[in-house]
Amino acid sequence: MPVQITSNNYSIIEIVQMLDRRELVVNRDYQRGSGIWPTGPSSYFIDTIIENFPFPKIYMYEFVNREERNVRKEIVDGQQRISAITRFYNNEFALGSDSEHAGCKFQDLDDDTQERFLSYVVSVDVIRSAQRGEILQMFRRMNAYTLPLNEAEKRHSSFQGDFKWFVNEFSDELNAFFLEFGVYTSRQIVRMADAAFITECVDAYESGVISSSPKSLRSLYTKYDEAFPVQNQYHGMLSETFQFIVENFGNLRNTFMMKPYALHSLLTALMHNRFGIAAIEQEWDAPPTGSFAMDPQNAELLLLELAQAHEAKEDDGPHAKYVWGCLSTTDRKIRRTARVAAILRILGVDVPEAVDANLT
Repeated sequence: MPVQITSNNYSIIEIVQMLDRRELVVNRDYQRGSGIWPTGPSSYFIDTIIENFPFPKIYMYEFVNREERNVRKEIVDGQQRISAITRFYNNEFALGSDSEHAGCKFQDLDDDTQERFLSYVVSVDVIRSAQRGEILQMFRRMNAYTLPLNEAEKRHSSFQGDFKWFVNEFSDELNAFFLEFGVYTSRQIVRMADAAFITECVDAYESGVISSSPKSLRSLYTKYDEAFPVQNQYHGMLSETFQFIVENFGNLRNTFMMKPYALHSLLTALMHNRFGIAAIEQEWDAPPTGSFAMDPQNAELLLLELAQAHEAKEDDGPHAKYVWGCLSTTDRKIRRTARVAAILRILGVDVPEAVDANLT
């Protein structure tokens, strides 16, 4: 008999009750992760439910338990999600700071929010008339058609610590900005281009103008996996910088200054001028002014000139060094130096000519 798959919908309270009655059980042989999620990802997932966002369907295997003469279901795919749900329902952890209900366990939620959580509908595919080998083959075939993970997706699948969830949550906050300003398409955001960008910004703040590499970005995830003590500082700094762009550089929307590599240089320059990036100050002898821009209105006009020169590939005009920095291998230190130095001068920073004198 061929494998049968039936689509079902269960509320969270129904799933909890099935687990209590042992009509639904966990088979660790199917577990692909490394145990239960820590509090960070668990909180983010529960907040997803409370805010009524969808999450991928769960798979169960239904079979007849001949010894007990009843029907049981096993969780085949979705064990960590189900675990997070039951642990929250049992008041084993509180929601994190990025939730509207920060600090609340299930018992602390108001009645309406509790009801919304318990009545949330989970999409479940129930597999029947299958041998265990057929189930494994089914998932192997499903996975055969998924796209290979890019570097950002690999980092997010390999780590579950504080830094990963900081990047994930801050990416959510910036979705509207990236789309509105023409930085990324929806598809690029789905493939985590925005998460990679945020990681690059943190790397720039900590290390200055350097070449990008998967190794250096991965090292940030490793460094801050167990704890990310500067999370609030970095969140505030980056939020303030993006907000400054929204409020003062709105005319840069959908220009070449919003190319990801150009925006990265703009963010680096703005962060240095406002907050100070130690590596830039030391290596370039270019102290910050303490503000994002000495004259924001004039800076926007000059940044528009850079974007237009970039678009026209004006490699012999007054912005030749900046344009040269945009034309190829844009994530290399030498190209980033040309861009960041040009932008810093526009923002009012005294960058010595020696920094980029021989770049082109």
